[in-house]
Amino acid sequence: MKDLIQLLARGALALLASAALLGTAAADETPATPPAATAPAPAAAPPAGGKPPVTIRIGYLGQHVTVHLPHSYLELPPADEGVAGARVGIDDNNTTGRFTGQNFVLDEALVPEDGDIAGAFRKLVQAGHHSIIVDLPAAALLSIADLPEAKNTLLLNVSAKDDELRGTQCRANVLHLIPSRAMLADALVQYLVLKRWRDVLLVPGPTDADKAYAAAIERSIKKFGAHLVESKPWTYDPGARRTDTGHFQIAAEVARFTQGISYDVMVVADEEQQFGMDLPFRGTDPRPVAGTEGLVPTAWARPFEQWGATQLQNRFKRKIGRWMTERDYAAWMAVRAIGEAATRAQTADETTIMQYLHSSKFDLAAFKGVKLTFRPWDGQLRQPVLLADADSLVSVSPQPGFLHQYSELDTLGIDQPETQCKMAK
Repeated sequence: MKDLIQLLARGALALLASAALLGTAAADETPATPPAATAPAPAAAPPAGGKPPVTIRIGYLGQHVTVHLPHSYLELPPADEGVAGARVGIDDNNTTGRFTGQNFVLDEALVPEDGDIAGAFRKLVQAGHHSIIVDLPAAALLSIADLPEAKNTLLLNVSAKDDELRGTQCRANVLHLIPSRAMLADALVQYLVLKRWRDVLLVPGPTDADKAYAAAIERSIKKFGAHLVESKPWTYDPGARRTDTGHFQIAAEVARFTQGISYDVMVVADEEQQFGMDLPFRGTDPRPVAGTEGLVPTAWARPFEQWGATQLQNRFKRKIGRWMTERDYAAWMAVRAIGEAATRAQTADETTIMQYLHSSKFDLAAFKGVKLTFRPWDGQLRQPVLLADADSLVSVSPQPGFLHQYSELDTLGIDQPETQCKMAK
């Protein structure tokens, strides 16, 4: 019993000694003042030395245009296409603006189909806007660009793909965020040549837009050394498409349409999506389909996730409730371009912002893996072009091996030596 008591006493002494040692070590490691983490965090100082944020207002001019319904009702054209991208862009600008002392506001002027576009534009200018996002067809865009009130205004085109706007009908006060048809065609044909699908059957539709798209494809075929087997317009109108046997009639017509033609790939020019969906899987010979159907060259695509694009896809989906389109993306880039210029130039002055957008200092990060810049000879934004179908990103152009002395992005579209743009004011 005595031995047990002595053993317990020695153990207690050992524990006391250990506690003393630990207490000494803890006292050595404890600073004289409480650690910063335990002190109340100071409130963040307001930007610009306590000054309230500077408001930068961005104008958006669009027009409600009757859209021909596609022959499939799986996805109806969104009513807010274009402007929805601008709204998400404003949110993204203000995320940065909280730290830079800038507050961005979108002033929307959405004109009815028969409304006064010029009057709406003048109201934006009178309200002090000098940088205006324009979501209009080519003819309406030119009519606005040539107004006297537009002389000292910068217009950012987010929907008109017409090559003439970057060529014979270019204007010094217009920048283009949406890729031109020439850029889209070059992106596609580069891939076809890389895959050695050189023999092309071109199928244009009846509209002026279809013919312009087909002309861009023909130009790209010559540019990259492919071979146009035939340009065969599509004229069949399957009035019985929705009858029980309508699909048999379409399949028979497509088989007759392609019979006796030897080609590697069918390129469709159907910008209003009136017939292109009928062509895949129905030809006489099994051949891939590309262009406005099948493998589509585009600025943005639903399955695009690379270079952090998933972040933008998710933000857009949460705010708008649908997938982002190519036009939405162009409008988003336009808002972001103005925001980027305002942030880098550290100004809210629209004239200074305009000058910065035109300068060699400007570039834009837009989830494409490279910085995007404007071409000085025609105002087109250089950018990679996606090649995708409905469910998969297939490739991104420019393709490997298509080199350029200045920028590989200039292999897409009209390069400086061949431009017809004279920057008319």
